[in-house]
Amino acid sequence: MKKEEIEKLLHDKVEGGEHISPILPGEIKNYLIDIDGTIGDDIPNEEPERMLTAEVYPDALKTLNKWYDEGHIICFFTARTEEHREYTEIWLKKHGFKYHTMLMGKPRGGNYHWIDNHLVKATQYKGKFTDLVDKKVTIQVFDD
Repeated sequence: MKKEEIEKLLHDKVEGGEHISPILPGEIKNYLIDIDGTIGDDIPNEEPERMLTAEVYPDALKTLNKWYDEGHIICFFTARTEEHREYTEIWLKKHGFKYHTMLMGKPRGGNYHWIDNHLVKATQYKGKFTDLVDKKVTIQVFDD
């Protein structure tokens, strides 16, 4: 999906005279994907010079570009800071990653628990990118 098409989908929505959050069609996923240790070598913020030479994970490149080509939204969500943006963009372009946006400054340390008013699904990267599959798992949720 092209950037212009995404912006149109996410444009302000008005219902009953009030602005509401846009909701993507069910077939379009809005992927938030970490960079370090997920799509390439795990490079700490304290060693930014290594960000330009990190090895890419080929299965991540192939899978993410496929999802992009299928019309899904690809957003890199990284603990790298704004001062690392230029190096990160150079590295992503060098390796041919297709993406729509990049959010810098994700909190460091892991053990994330995301709370949102929209549906959130999470997948921990464990060394291999593939198409997603359905599995039954136990998760923590709010008490109804």
